[in-house]
Parts: sequence; structure tokens; C-alpha cells
Amino acid sequence: MKVTFKIWRQENHDSTGALRTYESEGLSEEMSFLEALDHLNETLVLKNEKVIAFDHDCREGICGQCGVFINGRAHGPHDNTTTCQLHMRSFKEGDTIVVEPFRAGAFPVVKDLVVDRSAFDRIIEQGGYITAKTGTAAEANAILVPKDISDSAMDAAACIGCGACVATCKNASAALFTSAKINHLNKLPQGKPEEHRRTLDMIFQMDLEQFGSCTFTGACEVECPAEISISNIAEMNARYFKAKLLS
Repeated sequence: MKVTFKIWRQENHDSTGALRTYESEGLSEEMSFLEALDHLNETLVLKNEKVIAFDHDCREGICGQCGVFINGRAHGPHDNTTTCQLHMRSFKEGDTIVVEPFRAGAFPVVKDLVVDRSAFDRIIEQGGYITAKTGTAAEANAILVPKDISDSAMDAAACIGCGACVATCKNASAALFTSAKINHLNKLPQGKPEEHRRTLDMIFQMDLEQFGSCTFTGACEVECPAEISISNIAEMNARYFKAKLLS
């Protein structure tokens, strides 16, 4: 299989980047997209050229590190998937594939396809945890939680923090990520004592990072690999107003 890659190359955040064209042969339809980039990098090494920098870790759709724009879509042509779960069989012989980093002011380019998503970490640091000392793990049924609440909390907790929601949003909003992280803790009994402070602090940090405002276009939900619902954003907004009234 032979394809043409047009890949964004940028030495660092302060330099000017541009798309560069690479012909890649010997690819298999069974390769993952990241394996195809690995293959391309191997050919660049043999030519004594600089390899293409891109993020990855688990390659199992769990870590959220591998996000890039592929032909104008976050993570590629399929709904609700990650870049590492995308395979070359999704493309045809001779295709031109344009690969770019996630674009957002809060996600500065580090190099090539790698962006700095530490803004997400700083949001988590403002309340994405429970401070109560719980000791050793309690018996699973020691705290009774209705199934609909536990299911809803788990759905929100599925967020892997890849940043596709930010990159695909016309406003570069982090509302889907932040709402998922707030809601999955606030729904559960263990998170209730700190729910108002958590909500206020994490939203404050989100705004401080200069993410854009949410206008409910729904693009984030379409591109989210974990299928996080935008209903989480509505719930976060309701929690925010309640927390403001009680603060």
C-alpha cells in the first residue's frame, strides 16, 4: 500500500510551521495509523532526516495521548475513535492524508504533531479528586449508590482527556472535558462534601487557561472517543449556578 502524507512540521512553539509531503510505500492495511507513522519515521532515519514527533503511549485507546487532526477531523474519519485505533484500511491506495496537530490557543505546539495539553492537568489540580482520607479500599457495597447514578458517573469518568473536544470546537472550549471531570465526582457520595468548591475552582481554572466559551454546537460530542454526552455541560452549568448561589 502506498499513500502520500502531508504532515505538519514545526521545530518549536516559536518557529513557523508548514506542511511537508512524504511518499510512504510498503504499508499494510492492517497497520494502525501510528504504525504507519512509525514506518515513515524508519524511512526518514535511513535518509538521515529528522523524524516526525508525535504523541503516543498505550496505543489501546485509553491514555488520550495520540490525538492529531487527520484530513480535517480529530482522530481521523470515524466517529468516537482514537488515532491509535484507526487503521490504514480506512484509506485507499494512493490517498493523500493530511496530518496536523490539535489547534487551540491553550494547546501550544511543542514540536511537529505534539502539543502541550498541561492546561488539562491544571484544571484537574483544582478539584478533580477527593481529599477525604478513605483508608484501605472499602467493600464494594458498603456505600449504596443507585445504579442510574453509578452508571452516569462511570459514563462521565470515561473521558480520557485527549483534547479532541477542544480541537474540534470552533471556540476551542474545554467545557466537555471539564464537565465530565466535575460530574463524575459530584454524582457520587464520596464527592458530595466538596462538590461546590470543586465546581467553582475547576471552572475558574478552565477560564484562566483561556479556553473558549461553549455554544452547544455538539461537535465535541461527535469527536469524543469516549462518547461523552454534552448533557454533562448542561449539568455542569446548573451545578455552577447553584454553587455560586451557595458560596
